[in-house]
Amino acid sequence: MCGGAGPGTRPRASDGDGRAHPDQFLLGVGLTVLLAVGSQILAHRLRIPALILLLPAGFTAGALTDVVHPDKLAPANFSSIVSLCVAVILYDAGLGLELRHLRAATRSVVLRLLALGLVITWAAVMGLGPALFGIPLPAAMMLGVILIVSGPTVVGPLLEHVRPSERVRRILVWEGTLIDPVGAILGALVFHSLLAGEFEVGRGFRFGEFLLSGAVGLAGGALGAGLLWLCLRTLRLGETLGTLAQLATVIVVSAGCDVLREDTGLIAAVVAGLAVANLPGLDMPARLPFFEILVQLIIGLLFVSISAGVAPSSARPVLLPSLLLIAALVLVVRPLVAWLSTGSGLSTGERAFLGWMAPRGIVAASTASAFSATLADKGLAGASKILPVTFLVIVGTVALYGLTAAPVAGRLGVIRPARARPLLVGDRPWAVDLGGCLGSAGVDVVMWTGPDEQWERFEGVTSVLLLTGDDDFDALVSVLLRDRVDGPVHRIGPDLAGRYARGERFVLNAPGTPVPAGYDVLLVVRADGRLDPVTPSHTVERGAGDAAVLLGPAAGK
Repeated sequence: MCGGAGPGTRPRASDGDGRAHPDQFLLGVGLTVLLAVGSQILAHRLRIPALILLLPAGFTAGALTDVVHPDKLAPANFSSIVSLCVAVILYDAGLGLELRHLRAATRSVVLRLLALGLVITWAAVMGLGPALFGIPLPAAMMLGVILIVSGPTVVGPLLEHVRPSERVRRILVWEGTLIDPVGAILGALVFHSLLAGEFEVGRGFRFGEFLLSGAVGLAGGALGAGLLWLCLRTLRLGETLGTLAQLATVIVVSAGCDVLREDTGLIAAVVAGLAVANLPGLDMPARLPFFEILVQLIIGLLFVSISAGVAPSSARPVLLPSLLLIAALVLVVRPLVAWLSTGSGLSTGERAFLGWMAPRGIVAASTASAFSATLADKGLAGASKILPVTFLVIVGTVALYGLTAAPVAGRLGVIRPARARPLLVGDRPWAVDLGGCLGSAGVDVVMWTGPDEQWERFEGVTSVLLLTGDDDFDALVSVLLRDRVDGPVHRIGPDLAGRYARGERFVLNAPGTPVPAGYDVLLVVRADGRLDPVTPSHTVERGAGDAAVLLGPAAGK
């Protein structure tokens, strides 16, 4: 990506060569980190998506200070830093894309969403751009290709907040992850076409160039997969070194691809993540909590720093037309794309929710930040409006979807129910007895005693109880399951096995019934079907309508 300062960006104090004074640099970095982390903490407390706060925080800091600005912190290399950071994010998103979940029906929906979404959205923005913003067709073409992307940086957090049905979640995650590198490469090709003074299909945009970029990205991803195979399978580096090896591999491979062909590193990152998630022998270790923390920090830093580069003076003139563009994208374009891309395999509610989820994210912001300033410096009419319009579209779509997605999903009936569906791993008699006790309380229990192929049965599992009686095995399996189940993993086998062997049994304690002497509360079954395990570090208060699973002396003893 190419960067630079564009119209609408205020001049800022520096040492005279565009770089910030060391004290200003340190202050800028510190303030950026504070805003990125503080916004996510506040959003967690308010129970809203963090992106709703990150963009306004960066924009406000950029308007009020001279230190939180990408061209001050990294004047020459900001776009390259952004590209590598986005590659790490996409690699992490690729880790969550398991091909066994991409069944034929889901795969066809994802492919249609990608193809039709790209064409229809691009055409709509190209058509509306000149009318709304008074920009010529070349600038509208650049704006359109920027706004076709969505991305895991916004879709993932919103889906965690909403918790839609598993099928809808998979479709949106696959679409958001795959459209980002495609959109970035198309953006780079259009950018260079405009610099060359050509934008007609067949001249400025050459399909062969797109295929070449895709080939470079795929080759880089294959190389990354080979390196990861060496590190994780052959050298068996373990969790900590294995995670560091993954981080180093994705950065090195993405950087190398970007040197050869601009933005192809994003494709390499997604392909490498897919390899780790799907190739036998490369699924362990996937990542430590460090990796998740790093990705969250990167997302916050990127959104704050990029939004800080948008000057209020450049956003005001395009505010009203941007709102009209957002309305068109949200109310017309996305519902049309979703309706054309989905068929009889999805319910009406699922189709409607897919039409109500297309926020723009970090790739749109980074490509706009990188390309618009250079195009404006080269004299392309209307290029100075690309970044503020993109920023407003990102803010508008993230805020709108973030605040409405949960209630819309509820009205459409696509939210996963709160009722617990625990997975019990183990085939000992006492484990089966515990499963039967939970089942009598109305809990939808799933037990696993077979091979890995049976994982298809476990969609919607909300927690895991490891009941094998082998503490070492339970410890290993808990690591494997941590990223595959939407809920906690509890290792409770060895202690319960010993008590069961001594003659104690599981008993269902009805709501409102006191716990008999000599019995311990193991699990609380809420009135709405949720399941709360009781552990030494987690005490649970029972409500009036809550049942409980107890362990104590067998009847008659």
